[in-house]
Amino acid sequence: MVLSSYAKINLSLRINSKRKDGLHEIQSYFCLINLSDKINLKKIKEKKDKIFFKGPFSKLVNKNNNSIINLFKFLRKLKIISNYYSVSINKNIPVFGGLGGGTGNAASILKVLLKGKISKSLLNKAESIIGTDLRLFLCKQGFLSNLKNITYFQKKKLFFILVKPNIRCSTKEIYSKVRKYSKKKLLSHSKINTKNKFINVISQENNDLQSIVEKKYPIIKKLLIAIRNEKGCCFSRMTGSGSVCYGLFKDQITAKKALNKLKIKFPSFWFSFAKTV
Repeated sequence: MVLSSYAKINLSLRINSKRKDGLHEIQSYFCLINLSDKINLKKIKEKKDKIFFKGPFSKLVNKNNNSIINLFKFLRKLKIISNYYSVSINKNIPVFGGLGGGTGNAASILKVLLKGKISKSLLNKAESIIGTDLRLFLCKQGFLSNLKNITYFQKKKLFFILVKPNIRCSTKEIYSKVRKYSKKKLLSHSKINTKNKFINVISQENNDLQSIVEKKYPIIKKLLIAIRNEKGCCFSRMTGSGSVCYGLFKDQITAKKALNKLKIKFPSFWFSFAKTV
């Protein structure tokens, strides 16, 4: 069985507070995009899982401690599965980029093994093992109103260019530097019921982690300005805790033209065109 494990983009990211358990309460407009890891999942008769990583970003994956190993351990502990699996993952999604590739891998396998029937209780437990953004990969677009709740809305067709400089961002480190918090925001469906309205709303949002990353890595700010200045770009932003930056475009033609120009300006960076799924 071959699975497509999609990347996610944080269209906005508000850090509302720090909880007693050490996690941060956040809000985020988000979407899944067609940049994906390919997972070959097969049941085997052996008494040990066989997990292989290949592809352009495979070398950066921790082979002894990753989301898939942790997922299998978690499901067996709860006696939800008893079989063992051969898993081959072609890593096309950058690691340490803020696109959630590892968590998305676990989510894709979890959906298949449980045939899409994931209870709230199980999801909450799984997130404590896999990561708090696990639930983002169970829908294509939405608004995370807090760590446990997603508000769904009509999907919008969006186009992006993605750029990753040669930087590895540690999520733990970036969050540890948060000192200011943003007020909680209420979602108004009437303000996002068309594509243009939606883009207008999220263009006025921010990623609260972006300034922290820009301070540590000034190239991020330079890159975001360069993306924003390209014709047809609605806005540029960093996703998650970085280091992938993106520009949102209303159409595919202008996005791809901008992509080609930016490749010349930043020849050593990773680039990709993407759209919502």
